Amino acid sequence: MDKDSQGLLDSSLMASGTASRSEDEESLAGQKRASSQALGTIPKRRSSSRFIKRKKFDDELVESSLAKSSTRVSKAPSTPVPPSPAPAPGLSKRVKKSKQPLQVTKDLGRWKPADDLLLINAVLQTNDLTSVHLGVKFSCRFTLREVQERWYALLYDPVISKLACQAMRQLHPEAIAAIQSKALFSKAEEQLLSKVGSASQPTLETFQELLHRHPDAFYLTRTAKALQAHWQLMKQYYLLEDQTVQPLPKGDQVLNFSDAEDLIDDSKLKDMRDEVLEHELTVADRRQKREIRQLEQELHKWQVLVDSITGMSSPDFDSQTLAVLRGRMVRYLMRSREPSPASPLQITLGRATKDNQIDVDLSLEGPAWKISRKQGVIKLKNNGDFFIANEGRRPIYIDGRPVLCGSKWRLSNNSVVEIASLRFVFLINQDLIALIRAEAAKITPQ
Repeated sequence: MDKDSQGLLDSSLMASGTASRSEDEESLAGQKRASSQALGTIPKRRSSSRFIKRKKFDDELVESSLAKSSTRVSKAPSTPVPPSPAPAPGLSKRVKKSKQPLQVTKDLGRWKPADDLLLINAVLQTNDLTSVHLGVKFSCRFTLREVQERWYALLYDPVISKLACQAMRQLHPEAIAAIQSKALFSKAEEQLLSKVGSASQPTLETFQELLHRHPDAFYLTRTAKALQAHWQLMKQYYLLEDQTVQPLPKGDQVLNFSDAEDLIDDSKLKDMRDEVLEHELTVADRRQKREIRQLEQELHKWQVLVDSITGMSSPDFDSQTLAVLRGRMVRYLMRSREPSPASPLQITLGRATKDNQIDVDLSLEGPAWKISRKQGVIKLKNNGDFFIANEGRRPIYIDGRPVLCGSKWRLSNNSVVEIASLRFVFLINQDLIALIRAEAAKITPQ
């Protein structure tokens, strides 16, 4: 057959193929037109065939990847099956989700790629899942059954093993090195380390030489420092060849803790005394007793009580209150347990500090940095009259009249006292003052 005949044959074959393809397309178009004519009473619903992409969540990504992998694994030659009718568009997603394997995604959340790499390295070192469960510290607590199930899944489940391998390949090299450094020691490695004598003082060069002599016995990431640390641990637990553990005595010779405690004589124990602590306790006790003594001495004196304004209408006077210096924020009550004309009242006003303790602290009312530490003194005479004496640098205004330093002024009921822009109203208990004046009048004729 020459070239011209071969070209004619190819062109005829292409023409026949296009003709058959056009006939098939025409037949399909005719079937569609017939079905549309048969359903002419139903209005045609417009729908777009475009696929709108959206972001998938983590669980959807895992499920879609598992679904793809499961379809690829289950593909096998079989007998042709007639095509089933296409499902409704609304039920396609539900059918896909229901057919996805649930056992595959059950343990994906707890088993991390680092855990899988730890498990594989530990099993290759020990060949014992019980030793792996006891000796390996995973990211979370797994039971022995869970460790066994994970190992069998990595061996025999193609979907889980493929996903685990992909995740382990994505680990950082430093993370892989850290995981490999935690690999358990095999029996062959411990047997070689146990031959190093316990009485000797091995150095890093000794273990480095051991690594060079037995490169196949040790794990690939072992270092001389790691071998030295494990050898010291074996020496501590008497696991070297030249070490022997003394057997426990048999019979009644075993001494437990309670028996040893009974044999201790408390009288022979030394009483260690801390002189510094005793001195500090003595000083603190002396200071507290001094403060209590001062408080006891002040109980019999005239006292000033400060009450915060709570919005409740409490009475200004009671049976022991002689006068009240009432401000905008607080009330200073001037009281006496046993009022007597023989003991006149004297109360100091000012700003309290650590070194200066006074009766009426005016800083409780407001800003008092302009007030002297001892601004003034309020005195009650034997005849029942109140006087205020200015002992500070700034003047005290009584009803608008200034009282300079070293001067004094008589206080009456409802007098307005102004000290450095702080205003107070001075109220007098007339009933109690009348009793004091009556007592004073009885004492005066005698």
